[in-house]
Amino acid sequence: MKLTGAALQRFLAEPGGEGHAVLVFGPDAGLRREHIARLRKAVAGEPADPFSVSELTGAQIKDDPASLADEAASLTFGGGKRFVLVRDAGDAVTAIAKDFLDNGPGEAFVVVDGGDLPARSSLRKLFEGHKTAGAIACYHDDQRSLAGVVRDFFAEAGTGIEREAAEFLAAHLGGDRQLTRRELEKVLLFKGPGADPVTLEDVTLCVGDSALLGLEDLAMAAAGGDLPGLERGLGRCFLEGSNPVSLLRAVARHFQRLHQVAGAAAAGSSVEQAMKGLRPPVFWKAAAGFKAQAASWTAPALTAAMERLLEAEAACKRSGAPAESLAARALLEIAANAPGRRRRRA
Repeated sequence: MKLTGAALQRFLAEPGGEGHAVLVFGPDAGLRREHIARLRKAVAGEPADPFSVSELTGAQIKDDPASLADEAASLTFGGGKRFVLVRDAGDAVTAIAKDFLDNGPGEAFVVVDGGDLPARSSLRKLFEGHKTAGAIACYHDDQRSLAGVVRDFFAEAGTGIEREAAEFLAAHLGGDRQLTRRELEKVLLFKGPGADPVTLEDVTLCVGDSALLGLEDLAMAAAGGDLPGLERGLGRCFLEGSNPVSLLRAVARHFQRLHQVAGAAAAGSSVEQAMKGLRPPVFWKAAAGFKAQAASWTAPALTAAMERLLEAEAACKRSGAPAESLAARALLEIAANAPGRRRRRA
């Protein structure tokens, strides 16, 4: 069965029930690790008893098909349920996993980390359709889901956060959940738990020069036709492990905001007035450049750029596609055709 929404949250808090095995998959490796850690804590406690936790790899159970059932049947010294994690699993172990699920996984709780499995994956279809198993999809956060992550993080820490500060973080954080939490922890450490609410000034001081705001620089370079700056930004982001889809979405958000300002200006507002209506507000360091871009880009050109970004994202998600190259090519094409670059060359 597919686990989503409230059912997923209940399962993460109290895993098991009728099912004793779950597949965790998707492109967001940080979110996969977060879910697996929550499941391990719920089953084996914190800190986990090392004698109640075991790990296998997909290669190990492929070489020894009985190893999964053997680990799941092993007893713990202190009693309680055993937690078994299978890493780097793929379609090569589907038949073994099916035999294991059909014959009953026993009392152990088994988590299979399948990595980024495509929709046609046989392992994914097995867990999504099996009556005694579950499947948890881990996709990159978009701005809407990030807003919830930000609010929940500070609520759990007992610290308030002002609306503009939360909107700024949601707009500038990347799609990888682990990197997001790292930046939120930085803000919390700076502010201190239980103190006054986190303000916009607090978050810009904490993350304004971070790698996450490097996404803002990347978007500004793409929309401004700054090819050298874009190439440097891409190199930095890929070196730091940024997901290509996250980069494309960050640039797409920038173009959406430009489109919003351009539309307001066409309706009679000034660019400055339209920019004041943006939420979150434009980062002050980028305000002058953003204003220039909003004045130079036309609505049809912005729409075409956003369509190109969507095409690149879809291409990146296809199995085997060189995602970094596809993302870089799309961004460089947009930058090469940016109106600001055409004027400079003229």
